[in-house]
Amino acid sequence: MNSTSSSAPKESDAAKRERLREQLDAFHQWPSAFTFKFILPSEPISIAALKGCFGEQARFSERPSKKGNYVAFTIEEVVSSAEAVFERYEQAGKISGIISL
Repeated sequence: MNSTSSSAPKESDAAKRERLREQLDAFHQWPSAFTFKFILPSEPISIAALKGCFGEQARFSERPSKKGNYVAFTIEEVVSSAEAVFERYEQAGKISGIISL
């Protein structure tokens, strides 16, 4: 039996972030409108926290789940750079129960 793994080495967080930055920079000319998508519990405090992650000019559309336990958000905001995209996702990631798409 061979004990070595045949899978590729795990990409470091820094390498992954840099790869994603390069992809964003290749497809967007900053500043640019960017679409963010999230699903989170239908709790007023969670929804307020998500809205607080974005600027006043951000456009929000929301769709409740069939049973109303969750809300799907699509948010469009003009951001200045790939770093600004990362910052929004990092802020939103602190909200309990949120799923980033």
